[in-house]
Amino acid sequence: MKFSAQEEYGLRCLLRIAKESPDDGLTIPEISAAEGLTQANVAKLLRILRMGGFIDSSRGQTGGYKLAKKPEEILIAPVLSALGGRLFESSFCFDHSGVDSICTHSIDCSVRSLWRAVQNAVDAVTMKLTLRDMMNSEEQVQSVVTPLVETIN
Repeated sequence: MKFSAQEEYGLRCLLRIAKESPDDGLTIPEISAAEGLTQANVAKLLRILRMGGFIDSSRGQTGGYKLAKKPEEILIAPVLSALGGRLFESSFCFDHSGVDSICTHSIDCSVRSLWRAVQNAVDAVTMKLTLRDMMNSEEQVQSVVTPLVETIN
């Protein structure tokens, strides 16, 4: 199982905006240079984040992208969902039914149970983790995430 580049880079761009420019906006070229991404890719990611309501944009000499809400009000789960979707949705079985219109395992499916459990575990962490939490050092984030993971067991 992998998280997509879009989710990784989108979250990095959002963190860059949150850390470096709480009041003034950051431009696409500034984010691109700081994150080592193409300007086209950054523009695409910022469009997704803006449409998701996580950032605002303004034009002009002092324009750029800034957070639409305070970092402590932005949960990571909806950000990841906007950037790439959830790992498991209720439509999963219909979307992966094979050549038939209904999955051959639609009545009793151990695979569905696995993906649902994985999604629940991811949700248990990302629905409690905020952008403010992610703005800290790796060690500090780990100290926030570890107790959330331990509540899953």
